Amino acid sequence: MAYLTRRGFLQGTGSSLLALTSASSFAAGPWRPCDEVRIACVGIRSRGADHIEGLRRQPGVRIVALVDVDAEVLGQAAKKFTDRGEKVDTYADLRQVLDRKDVDAISIATPNHWHALQAIWACQAGKDVYVEKPVSHNIWEGGQLVAAAAKYGRIVQAGTQSRSSHGIAAGIAWLQAGNLGKVHLARGLCYKPRQSIGKVRGPQTVPQHIDYELWTGPAPKRPLARKSLHYDWHWVTDTGNGDVGNQGIHQMDIARWALGELGLPRRTLSVGGRLGYDDDGNTPNAQVVWHEYDSAPLLFEVRGLPRDKAAQAEWGKGMDTFLGTRIGVVMHCEGGTLRIPDYTRAIAFDAAGKEIQRFEGATDHYANFVDAVRSRKAADLRGSIREGHVSSALCHMGNVSHELGSLQGKAEIAAAVAKLPEASAACERLFAHLEANGVDLEKSPLRLGKWLAMDPATERFRDDPAAERLATREYRAGFVVPSEV
Repeated sequence: MAYLTRRGFLQGTGSSLLALTSASSFAAGPWRPCDEVRIACVGIRSRGADHIEGLRRQPGVRIVALVDVDAEVLGQAAKKFTDRGEKVDTYADLRQVLDRKDVDAISIATPNHWHALQAIWACQAGKDVYVEKPVSHNIWEGGQLVAAAAKYGRIVQAGTQSRSSHGIAAGIAWLQAGNLGKVHLARGLCYKPRQSIGKVRGPQTVPQHIDYELWTGPAPKRPLARKSLHYDWHWVTDTGNGDVGNQGIHQMDIARWALGELGLPRRTLSVGGRLGYDDDGNTPNAQVVWHEYDSAPLLFEVRGLPRDKAAQAEWGKGMDTFLGTRIGVVMHCEGGTLRIPDYTRAIAFDAAGKEIQRFEGATDHYANFVDAVRSRKAADLRGSIREGHVSSALCHMGNVSHELGSLQGKAEIAAAVAKLPEASAACERLFAHLEANGVDLEKSPLRLGKWLAMDPATERFRDDPAAERLATREYRAGFVVPSEV
């Protein structure tokens, strides 16, 4: 099969190979005070709108191009620039931007299945990159992005903005200094309301103002089989990674940071399912993921349903909490807990639950990216692409375990985790949560995932061809993540 590469695409539009490989103004030498950092924002709906405003407010930064496959979204965003008297160019396809010598960096907030490929293309074109989390849709392509950043000497920031919180950093440093004793468990929580996305009876019509070929990109091109193209892609495995990869990437990144673990865990297991409604999503809305590290285990919990069936009358106002935390991290230690309830704070409690220390504050993650673009020092990044890749891979490992599992009753699941007290307790709490929401676990059982063994040095599953197949994907012609970046 002949694959249309980024270079092939641009050559087909008349661009020269020299233009394709020429470095931006920031590649040849240090930044000069008279220079602007000129950025193209790709994927500008929802999170991408935050990219635009967050980067626009940085001194010496100018947004020179907007890229989106939705012509209506693109037009609305461009109008805001026009109304302010600012010039901005618009495109449907990122590849039309990459040979522009006046573009220094690309910000990416497209759906997850596009992140790694677009970032790799940008690195190959000599552009720096700010890429949203998760930085990949699967483990292998995340590693390819890390390799591309290194090969082309690019500044690549992951959108894990908690890394720019000096409050969280100070709390983690305090924890790692031994102030709460040995860490027993790192727990991440995502108790976030997720209602049904509905169920359609057949293929849906994609609006004419959306280029569905480009929207699909590296993923299999299937008829639209849900009510909303936008956002609900998170809950379909072809394009999204469920709440483990959507919200959980933040909390797993913080938890791994607090553990001081730089690589992948040696073993992973998932227990979960999509329960409480029947809709067109296929990612779990209830899940427990167990990662075994040498220092301490990392446990992650997803709950998309409210605390009980009665609370479903007001979604979002009746979610469960754990030690006062709903979306955050709890580090369980000999002498108490360090709780990280949001993106800017870390609060220490003693063994009796009394607050003993508080750490607060954050700086701008976009500003950190721009500063690193100017310094040309990847070490200046707080959310390096390597860290973003490893934390994204934690999400993918949980989902691979889930995909390879089988439906099992409570007794079978309890037996599978019986030797892991923290995982066992989390599963029992998950059973109770689902039953409080009217889920009969005998009629609608959870999926007990497959135990996965990982070689952290190679980032390959050990002796598991089925898991290795799910660590990557089949790419469509024209949208292939290259084996040689």
